[in-house]
Amino acid sequence: MTSLGPSPVLALALTTVLVLAACTAGDAPEPGRTTAADTPGPSATSTPSPTETPTTPPTRAEQERLDERLLDAAARGDAREAAAALARGARIEARDGRNRTPLLLAAAADHLDVARLLVRLGADPNAVDDRSDTPWLVTGVTGSVPMGRLLLAAGADLTLRNRFGGLSPIPASERGHLEYVRWVVSTDVDLDHVNDLGWTALLEAVVLGDGGRRHRDLVQALLDAGADPTITDQQGRTALQLARQRGHAAMAAVLEGA
Repeated sequence: MTSLGPSPVLALALTTVLVLAACTAGDAPEPGRTTAADTPGPSATSTPSPTETPTTPPTRAEQERLDERLLDAAARGDAREAAAALARGARIEARDGRNRTPLLLAAAADHLDVARLLVRLGADPNAVDDRSDTPWLVTGVTGSVPMGRLLLAAGADLTLRNRFGGLSPIPASERGHLEYVRWVVSTDVDLDHVNDLGWTALLEAVVLGDGGRRHRDLVQALLDAGADPTITDQQGRTALQLARQRGHAAMAAVLEGA
């Protein structure tokens, strides 16, 4: 099992957020600077407290630049840069031109360190973009089990649907993400959910899969987890009938035993 503990990069990124945020608020003295703690009695050179020197909100242009900096760092997988942008005021739920958040960008590119940083700081795992994708839904496309575990623990909504009306196991089954499917069947996601095309994860594995060993084993994993092989497509065909029509003999043999 992949550990979800902090990596050295993530630990440094989190430290960066805290240190830079403190410096911005006026809590941290500059190196070599004398403070009231170092000098007896009142000192005019003491570092003022945050309540005495409130931070100045960024201008609209500055805010846009900070948000863009965070979005770019998330897309590139640069946890340190993402932390620095957040510490200076970037919005954790900033949106790009396609309405994608930093967490969605990190999840789509499988940048686990950035995603961990964002999740620990409260990023929304259910933020929806212009294509109806969420950070959780794109794990079905990437097939990333570690990212899936992280987002599930963060409160991902397993009922949200993508632009085809599907849940994450459906694109995962199409793409042959065997390890992801073997893992996701252990969650509360509905394996028999039917998308707008009339396909379940099982049907999609047969219709859009290549019929090879990986998709055959994936079909077996779905069946072992309780997927219903009797559900038909919009033309009334079962997964077994479709496998036979496509000449997927090995896959058909698995379905015959269901």
